[in-house]
Amino acid sequence: MSSMSDPRSIEADPTAIGGVVTPPFARLPDPDALFVKRSLRLRAYAEQSDLKPFLLFLAGVADAQAAILPLLPPVEPPDPEALARARDNAMPPVDRAAIAPDAAFDATFEALFDAAAAVDQPDEARAALARIKGDRALRDTCSRTVLAGERPDTGLAEHAYAAAALQVHMARLAATLDPASLVPVGTGACPCCGGPPVSSTVVGWMGADGARYCTCALCATMWNVVRVKCTLCDSTKGITYMGVDGGTDTVKAETCDECGRYVKILQGQKDMLVDAVADDVGSLGLDMLMQGTRYKRGAYDPFLLGY
Repeated sequence: MSSMSDPRSIEADPTAIGGVVTPPFARLPDPDALFVKRSLRLRAYAEQSDLKPFLLFLAGVADAQAAILPLLPPVEPPDPEALARARDNAMPPVDRAAIAPDAAFDATFEALFDAAAAVDQPDEARAALARIKGDRALRDTCSRTVLAGERPDTGLAEHAYAAAALQVHMARLAATLDPASLVPVGTGACPCCGGPPVSSTVVGWMGADGARYCTCALCATMWNVVRVKCTLCDSTKGITYMGVDGGTDTVKAETCDECGRYVKILQGQKDMLVDAVADDVGSLGLDMLMQGTRYKRGAYDPFLLGY
């Protein structure tokens, strides 16, 4: 494995800020495209990674997520009064703590578990799928843990399957909203559901070229965050960028001396195919190298709960 590049070799953002004056604050997911793109990105990483079996497994899960979308009943969006109240009080309109099983929720889990059974996977993962599929209480416990952004000590595979179903459900909920209605709800918090970021991306979109957006690990909503600033604590002190010597410049670890954590930053204006989750998982080697530093992983990725 390559060595870590000099953590002090870059003291500011390594790319030009660009001419964006007022980029849109939020961008909502398109579920029909989200999981298809994620699968393709995971497969691209798999072709050049020692983690090929794991990445192909996750690509299969993304395929299952995409395949079940046409089979699901409509989700129930937040009512207009709740939306207005959330906006007035700078709160996320989709309350993770209030997510409860309903027809769409249950159908999503059942369909995802059925579709995932066809994915090529290790025996341990298949056994975990059978456990969570057959145990409603376990399903609900894993779901609450993932929604709370917590990292369980055991049952990582079961939690990953719950997260896969939640990603579909939450992305569908997010897609019902008006992006113009979303407002900042706190540092490091998704303006749609309040969840933590999985990574941030410098985008190349028209009207937002060079702007940086965090992405929610579950609902996939993206929100604008000023660059050269910690996405977790808002500090602008001691922000540096670490990467793998000889590796790609597309993914770096953005470290913060103030809180001692890091979240990966992706250069989407250089590679339009980046995906917040796929690139986080695909660059696991960077996390392994970061374990030798004083910085702790600050991002939440339901497929990397062991890190």
